[in-house]
This record gives sequence, C-alpha cells and structure tokens, in this order.
Amino acid sequence: MMLARHSPIAHTAYSDLLRSLNDEQVAELRGSPSLELRRGRRYWYDVYRIGSTVHRRYIGEDSAELAARLDKHKSIAAEAVDRAARRSRLVRLLRAEGVTSTDGATGSLLSALAKVGTFRLGGTLVGTQAFRLYEAELGIRLGTEASAQTDGIDIAQFERLSLVLGDIVDHSLNDTFAELDFFPVPSLKKSAVWRWKQTRSETLIEFLTPSFRAEEDIRPLPALGVSAQSLHYLDYLIAEPIKAVALYRSGVLVQIPRPERYAIHKLIVADRRQGTDRLKSMKDRGQAAFLIEALAEDRPGDLREALEDARARGPRWGQHIDASLARMPATAALLAAL
Repeated sequence: MMLARHSPIAHTAYSDLLRSLNDEQVAELRGSPSLELRRGRRYWYDVYRIGSTVHRRYIGEDSAELAARLDKHKSIAAEAVDRAARRSRLVRLLRAEGVTSTDGATGSLLSALAKVGTFRLGGTLVGTQAFRLYEAELGIRLGTEASAQTDGIDIAQFERLSLVLGDIVDHSLNDTFAELDFFPVPSLKKSAVWRWKQTRSETLIEFLTPSFRAEEDIRPLPALGVSAQSLHYLDYLIAEPIKAVALYRSGVLVQIPRPERYAIHKLIVADRRQGTDRLKSMKDRGQAAFLIEALAEDRPGDLREALEDARARGPRWGQHIDASLARMPATAALLAAL
C-alpha cells in the first residue's frame, strides 16, 4: 500500500500548534515552579498560596523540554494573546491541508476533559480516538482507517501515578460529564463508577488502568476521582506517552500512546478478543498494519525497540503477537525485515 503523505506545510503547522499548546500549560502558572522527588521520580508543581493555604498543582514529570519551558514561563505568559491568535490560524491551515478534524461532540468532550486537568494528571487517550490523532503526528493520511466508527472514548491512567501525584482534577469528572448529558453506567459495585453513557447518543466514556494482578478488576484512580477497569498488557501501551493535538476549535492538547507501542499492542489485543469481538479484532489488525507500514518506513528503530520490548515481557506476549501476524503476512514481513 502506498502511503499518502501530508505536505511539509501541514507538518510544520502541526509542530507549531503542538509547541504553542505545550507553552500554554506553563503560561498558566499561578505561583513558582517547584521540583519534587516522589517514589524515585521527579515531578514539577506550581506552588502558590491562597490565604494561609499553600497549594501544589501538578505540572508534569521532569524532562529537559519541560524544565526549559518553566525557565522562561514569564516570557511565555506575556505572549499568550498572540499565541492564541496564531493557534486559530494554524488550525485553519491544517484543515485546509486536509488533516482530519475532531468532530464537534468528541471535541467538546476532549476539551472538557483537558480543561479540568485529566491529561495534565497523566490520563492517556487510547483506542480509535487516539489512533486518529496519529495522522498529524506521523504526517500520513489515515484514509479508511480514520473513518472507522467508534462510539467510545477510553482514558487510561496508571493507578500508582494517580496515587503518588497528590493532586486532583480541578472539577469533578462526574459533574463535568453530567453537564454534557453523560450519566454513570450502573455496575456491580455501586461506589466504583468507571463508565458514563450519553443520554442522547450511544457515546460511552470508559476509564482503564493497567492490571498487575492475575485478575482484571476495578481499581481507584484518586487523581481523577473515578474508578477504572484494570486490564493486562495496558501498562505497555501507556508507558512514555506523547502529547498530541485534537483539531477542535483552537486545538485541544491531549496525551496518547506512542504510535509504535499502539501498533504492537493492537497485535496483542486482536488475538485476545474472543467470540463476538471478531469485528473489533479485524479493526485492531487493520490499525496495527497501517501504523507498522508507516513506522517501518519512517521510524524503524522505534518500531523495532517496541517489538523487542513486548516480546521480552514473556512467552504469552510473543504468542499473541505471532498469532495475529500469522493472519497478516505482509505486516509480518515488514517486522521481520527491521
């Protein structure tokens, strides 16, 4: 299959838009940035005082890029108005270049999630909604794969990260969802809500977390104030996520898995699906095949490392991957040639 690529203009515009939205996160500081060590990892916080109370608002895990932004946050803040106008122009340019926009219903929901701090606190958008955002990240038109229908938005977060951050969303997610006509889906454990469904559509919001136990049970995510369905193999998917932009209004900054991990993870879950999930399994393989073709050409080193990482985690990982690849000879050949 010949990959259809976006223009260099679109690639540059997306990079500028992503950089601008990342800058915006540090432009909103209310106090002074503080670096704190928690359970062996270094995290940045915005420390400010309201009356006699000192507040610590989580910014992000320490990195050279984030530290550089924080070092010049005052000058970034001073340019906020100009940056907002430029973002609107960049989004218009990307749409004119044919980059797929996020539909209004999904965009408004992602915007609400971002506004209250879901992605800031480590929430990662997974599933088809994340897959669609690889178009701009990779500069490749997704074609029919992007048009795959989905009535769900899945957000994943590490339970241990949710516990260690010491921060919570700015506004209750349950209340946020209610304002958008989403209401909790009843579960066996009434106090553990992890799914919300919209009354006027079939859209379903689900929260997920990696399972490090034999069972896949419901676990709490304190930072988000919700519960989550725990799943095996999910830790691999959401490790080292990346920032991405949903093209809605002036752009919404979200967090998604690395594309190479998404591709290999889809090989695994495609084989794990049983019975009535056959159509979902086909969609999984289709998304994996598309990304692997793109990454084998543009980022073969990243793809090879992701595959080696997955196989090194145990024989069952390799069995699931090989079972899917047995039905995907062209994709198997690409991976064998890395």
